[in-house]
Amino acid sequence: MSNVSYYTAEGLKNLRDELNHLKDIERPKASQAIGEARDKGDLSENAEYDAAKEAQGLLELKISKLEETLSNARLIDASQLDTSKALVLSTVKLKNQTNGMEMSYTLVAESEADLKSGKISVNSPIGKGLLGKEVGDTAEITVPNGTLKFDILEITRE
Repeated sequence: MSNVSYYTAEGLKNLRDELNHLKDIERPKASQAIGEARDKGDLSENAEYDAAKEAQGLLELKISKLEETLSNARLIDASQLDTSKALVLSTVKLKNQTNGMEMSYTLVAESEADLKSGKISVNSPIGKGLLGKEVGDTAEITVPNGTLKFDILEITRE
């Protein structure tokens, strides 16, 4: 089962940069650590060697997961997105019905979510509640401490 994920150009570049860093910098460091630990004598009682081998295994697992993620990654063309509905890469301006507060969130892939910069995952409760909504709709979103109601004021593209 393929696990296709959609990314912005920036998100894809960040994934590729991280993968290149792991392969070009971290992998040689792990090999060097194993070599140095091996030079310290008896491997059967060498905790440093065991730790270095375990760290290398975890690094290789991380590299293979990133490669799999990249192989299933698809670039989103923001210019082709429909702005009549809240979709991935839509910036949605909301008004909380309870306190009248207005806020804007950009819906992004899970790996690009960053609440500080107003980017929320489409897989988060709020992200799921906003997907497919149109301007004028009310989104009722169930969160751990109850149900929030938001009026959709505006939908724009990033």
